[in-house]
Amino acid sequence: MSSETSLSPKELAGMIDHTFLKNFGSVKHVEKLCREARQYEFAIVAIHPSQVKRCSNLLKGSNIKVGACIGFPLGQTTTAVKVFETREAIENGATEIDMVMNIFELQNENYDFVHNDIAAVVHVCREANEHIVVKVILETCFLTDEQKVKACQICMATGADFCKTSTGFRPSGATVKDIRLMRETVGESMGVKASGGVRDLNKVKALVAAGATRIGTSGGVAIIKEATGEYDVSRKEGGHRDEEDAY
Repeated sequence: MSSETSLSPKELAGMIDHTFLKNFGSVKHVEKLCREARQYEFAIVAIHPSQVKRCSNLLKGSNIKVGACIGFPLGQTTTAVKVFETREAIENGATEIDMVMNIFELQNENYDFVHNDIAAVVHVCREANEHIVVKVILETCFLTDEQKVKACQICMATGADFCKTSTGFRPSGATVKDIRLMRETVGESMGVKASGGVRDLNKVKALVAAGATRIGTSGGVAIIKEATGEYDVSRKEGGHRDEEDAY
């Protein structure tokens, strides 16, 4: 493997946030998510706040963490609501928080608001446990390159742990170009998460080569099977896109 492909399947699995972010389904879907996370040793399961307690119980005794999406997917809830969601998610067992930045305020150059919105969530996390990981979703498809850079700079200033491309519920998701720009902006000071439309090993390799240190996808099982030679992506039929191919 070259620099973008030097990860073993186990190391690759440890970079994947295994997601289920549909607004419909059954308990069986959540149970399956957690079973797969245990089997493949993914970094976390990423779910809506309403499922945090269930996943925490299902994953007891494992090293798999539970991640909650906050202000998802629009980022337009008030700061107070984001803080409440975060605090409750932590109380229910979440140890990673993926919050959506207020894109509207960033686009309108209300940078103090954007900073304070993120910083409030970071503060709640640090107050609860200094090891809780905070990721900030930029929704890069709506931003100019200059806005992406500014958003990353704000994320760094708040003490967040990751900047992240996308919710996956928008016109486009992670691109190599955006990951490279985000990594160039933050340097080694924080993580960069690629999410949205990440469904195969080649895309993962390219994103990691560009600087991604975490991958959000609902296709983690297929990606790991492809990495181990158990699955041939060229034989996959159709182009169906799960919305939670995202987080």
